[in-house]
Amino acid sequence: MRMTRSYLLLILLALGSQSHAHTPLFDCFDNSDGTLTCEGGFSDGASAEGILIRVVDAQGKVLQQGELDARGSVKFDRPSGEFSVVFSAGDDHSITILGDDIV
Repeated sequence: MRMTRSYLLLILLALGSQSHAHTPLFDCFDNSDGTLTCEGGFSDGASAEGILIRVVDAQGKVLQQGELDARGSVKFDRPSGEFSVVFSAGDDHSITILGDDIV
């Protein structure tokens, strides 16, 4: 019986840790000087430093890219025309912001 309780406890701990998975947070804003600043992180406070951020045109062509710095920030020149900014940190950790939504 003792082994069964230990096994059950391990299962509950494993399931409980999944409920605390981190969710990506990402936003971009217009600096009113022809540039954009984008900031990212995770809901559990984990750093997003080094995550690759891509600015892509309407056809998906990469126009610019950069990595989030230690503060979770990266700056780009604002492209003309239709574009999106993509934060992609792996499985279920992707956010795309349309250029028209960046104010």
